[in-house]
Amino acid sequence: MLPLLLLCSLLSLLLLPSANLAAVSDDEYLKLPLLRKSPLPSPTQALALDTRRLHFLSLRRKPTPFVKSPVFSGASSGSGQYFVDLRIGQPPQSLLLIADTGSDLVWVKCSACRNCSLHSPATVFFPRHSSTFSPTHCYDPTCRLVPEPNPAPKCNHTRIHSTCPYEYAYADGSSTSGLFARETTTLKTSSGREANLKSVAFGCGFRISGQTVSGTSFNGAHGVLGLGRGPISFASQLGRRFGNKFSYCLMDYTLSPPPTSYLTIGGVQSDAVSKLSFTPLLTNPLSPTFYYVRLKSISVNGAKLRIDPSVWEIDGSGNGGTVVDSGTTLAFLADPAYRLVVASMRRRIRLPIAAELTPGFDLCVNVSGVLNPEKMMPRLKFGFAGGAVFVPPRRNYFIETEEHIKCLAIQSVNPKVGFSVIGNLMQQGFLFEFDRDRSRLGFSRRGCSSL
Repeated sequence: MLPLLLLCSLLSLLLLPSANLAAVSDDEYLKLPLLRKSPLPSPTQALALDTRRLHFLSLRRKPTPFVKSPVFSGASSGSGQYFVDLRIGQPPQSLLLIADTGSDLVWVKCSACRNCSLHSPATVFFPRHSSTFSPTHCYDPTCRLVPEPNPAPKCNHTRIHSTCPYEYAYADGSSTSGLFARETTTLKTSSGREANLKSVAFGCGFRISGQTVSGTSFNGAHGVLGLGRGPISFASQLGRRFGNKFSYCLMDYTLSPPPTSYLTIGGVQSDAVSKLSFTPLLTNPLSPTFYYVRLKSISVNGAKLRIDPSVWEIDGSGNGGTVVDSGTTLAFLADPAYRLVVASMRRRIRLPIAAELTPGFDLCVNVSGVLNPEKMMPRLKFGFAGGAVFVPPRRNYFIETEEHIKCLAIQSVNPKVGFSVIGNLMQQGFLFEFDRDRSRLGFSRRGCSSL
């Protein structure tokens, strides 16, 4: 089964030609700010949204057919996601998209209006206002890369204007459907210049429905920038022109004013990047979109926990394993490991346990009157395959849930129906590089200043 899926994946890459990017030198890369919006969701809200997201992601598992930009967080919409301001079309129209390593399709909300006075600018994309909008034909081989509606309309190979319809469904019944098309995007390079990227494949969503794509967790976004491992993702389309790698730094959003986080497409050259610690990226044939890594050990204050190695394995049904995900806020660990972590933390913490737990959290401490409570909290260390060691600061996994109360921002997941997750809170302050050609993930605590 695995060789067939890999073959299909390779064939699909051949069906989708690289996007055409003009006026960029070989030593440049794309740089996009990642944006967070305020106010931030409460920890309890973040937990509820994360739990919902992971439930839906786990249900999506099934066999599949065959630049530097600032990143903004979707916190104001009650989500822990990050936004990219993408300029699409000619002349460019700016839209705020969720940067998501857990999905492949790039799609935006579209309107086919002729009199567009009822729509505010920068809320939907107007294809009629762009001179470079080009619908994909239904007989184009790239049309096979997107899920078709059910029932699918018959493709008329004799008609020039037979478009490629798509319908991207989520596990809760939400969906986006419309036309698969190509457009020009305007992006900033590492030198500060603007470059036009032509023929980016994306979904132009004329029909949007359901909580996942229009409810509280999505409010404020105008689409999704899929950064997954599939051939139609933004990372795949641009990556082949820029060394097939992307990276990001998610900065501490609690600082005021918060520093800018960045998503970069391409290889960043700096001393910090050369000192990255690497661990192999794994492939799960039943979840080919996600970035899996092999978590091998967890230590608390230097003491390695006795966790059965089978806890971290991906089983024959595609369950289990560990995913690095930008769209999940908290961290999630397979239940057997989670119980050991909480028990070890509880024994070693030098702060009073809170009289009342914040709903949804199993370990909370009272930090009232303590000048530097982080120094009195246990330190976590994660060991990955290849010898890479990840030691996040304590503020990445102990968060303030109420006044003078800090809780362990790690949750339990059943490995028989889900997977462990290194969420964006745990990733804060680190440079993460997704090297798709070498199938490896690199990270460094000292790399963010180089972006």
